[in-house]
Amino acid sequence: MKSPETCPVCGSDVPPRASACPACGPDEKTGWADDAYAASPNIPDDDFDYGDFVEREFGSKKPVPRGVHWGWLIGAIVLVILLLLPLLLALFRT
Repeated sequence: MKSPETCPVCGSDVPPRASACPACGPDEKTGWADDAYAASPNIPDDDFDYGDFVEREFGSKKPVPRGVHWGWLIGAIVLVILLLLPLLLALFRT
């Protein structure tokens, strides 16, 4: 049996004289039989609207970016003060 141009299982292109589909692996015994048929390889249509898909799946609510939490800011300030404290104490002793 000659290999098909398009895999009937996944819809990928099959090279001429291939013994199996390079994308998903079926061959004459496991999926290239005359009655094997991929009804839809789930490839998006040309008129697929990605923005509409995202809105249907996730809703129209926009994510709100969060800033730096105030606790991290205070912690960073305290850390800087603790690191500079020996230097400040040395300057005031002289």
